[in-house]
Amino acid sequence: MKTTEIVIFTLLFLIVSGMGFVAARWRRPDDLATLDEWGLGGRSFGSWITWFLVGGDLYTAYTFVAVPALVFGAGAMGFYAVPYTVVVYPMVMLVLVRLWSVSHVHNLVTPADFVRVRFGSPTLALLVAITGIVATMPYIALQLVGIEAVLKTMGLSGDWPLIIAFAVLAAYTYQSGLRAPALIAFVKDSLIYLVILVAIIYIPAKLGGWGSVFDAAKAKFDSTGTGGILLNANNQLQYITLAFGSALALFLYPHSVTGILASRNRNVIKRNMSALPAYSLLLGLIALLGYMAIAAGVTPIGKYNNTIVPQLFDKVFPDWFAGVAFAAVGIGALVPAAIMSIAAANLFARNVYKEYINRNADAAQEARVSKIASLVVKIGAVLCILLLEPQFSIDLQLIGGVIILQTLPSVALGLYTRWFHRGGLIAGWAAGMAAGMLMLYNISNPATGHEHFGSSAFPLSQLGFDTKITVFAGFLALIVNLVVAVLGTFVARALKSADGPDGTKPEDYFADQGDPRVHELETTAPAS
Repeated sequence: MKTTEIVIFTLLFLIVSGMGFVAARWRRPDDLATLDEWGLGGRSFGSWITWFLVGGDLYTAYTFVAVPALVFGAGAMGFYAVPYTVVVYPMVMLVLVRLWSVSHVHNLVTPADFVRVRFGSPTLALLVAITGIVATMPYIALQLVGIEAVLKTMGLSGDWPLIIAFAVLAAYTYQSGLRAPALIAFVKDSLIYLVILVAIIYIPAKLGGWGSVFDAAKAKFDSTGTGGILLNANNQLQYITLAFGSALALFLYPHSVTGILASRNRNVIKRNMSALPAYSLLLGLIALLGYMAIAAGVTPIGKYNNTIVPQLFDKVFPDWFAGVAFAAVGIGALVPAAIMSIAAANLFARNVYKEYINRNADAAQEARVSKIASLVVKIGAVLCILLLEPQFSIDLQLIGGVIILQTLPSVALGLYTRWFHRGGLIAGWAAGMAAGMLMLYNISNPATGHEHFGSSAFPLSQLGFDTKITVFAGFLALIVNLVVAVLGTFVARALKSADGPDGTKPEDYFADQGDPRVHELETTAPAS
């Protein structure tokens, strides 16, 4: 056990946990027992708070543990995360601004709320809600894997340290809601920036410079025959579809939407979509830790690569700074785990409990159910760790991406057109989900001998092509979804099936019939 590292890690962890509990009194409303207050922070966060909150929400243990581990094991493929986080913000800015406007007018809390209002279909809204909850669980699991990697490196074996961290996270999330991760995000991001800036200067200097780092990485990949510092003919299409598919999926996740809906106004969102790419620079530097670990001769604990970044820090940093670095990684996992569990819980409370179990539930009951559901979602995340054994921990998030992408036609496209018929969207969702799950089920993990759900890289040879090329399974599943949704819409029109809560025919929806209040809000938005 590394005593100095454990003491510093524990001290910083306790400070942050204390902030989580105190957050219930920060910007305290008259009544915290509503989804607007507990689950969205009163929809009152300004530019700085939103920047730290959304940044802490999107740049997670996925960034600080999983991406470098993928670079360590597969080389250049791991850098797909850099272009995806570069292109995503201009792609989604107008979509998110409009989603905020619609949600503000109609008092919507979740993406499924929007689908319910837009298409008048509780069934479609239920499918979107369930999809969001299921897709979030492996993402939360990835955060827990990050914490576990740090604990193992410090010599804390067994499950009890992770259980304690899990219990503390659950407790302050239950009490303070979204205000807890919003307040903690300031500390989390400051620590991360400090550690990474030190790492990219100190570690290469200690290893003989960047040339030595890249030479060592190239030598490793050449000797093993797996991966490489450049892409090859077999993984270029995987790289492209993975980057593009991940960009499409990122702001479909309920926790991403939660961070956006907590913003004070539309201009806060615009500023953040312009400023958040600063995190992408940080992400590129973090990915290089994978090559540094190769040059430093780091070996992971056991058969998984999840521990290579903590092991690198433990090997090259003084004990006291390694403790600070471990705290940064651990806190970097706690913040998004809290937001994700809140977002998934909001989906259950609003779109499952109130819609199907207790239609007369008041705001306090909704908030109470959401708090309890946030605890259950974390338990589901633990089950994901136990049941799924992907080759790289990053695949926990990518498997979730395959799932959440199936809501794109209903949520993202639905913001701009009601051309799709709800029956077509339901059929498309079912087809895309079935295709995605079937592809994931047939992907094995040779490293662990696990036959199913080994990664998200689907080999085209399984479709009868004589090639070793792989493609992101979520990209193919989304194509299936869209094709079926379009065909289903044409069939519904041919049958003259009514669409919408007012019984309007599908042919009336060739043009967007947006709420005039939304249009007015978009054209008269306040300056700040």
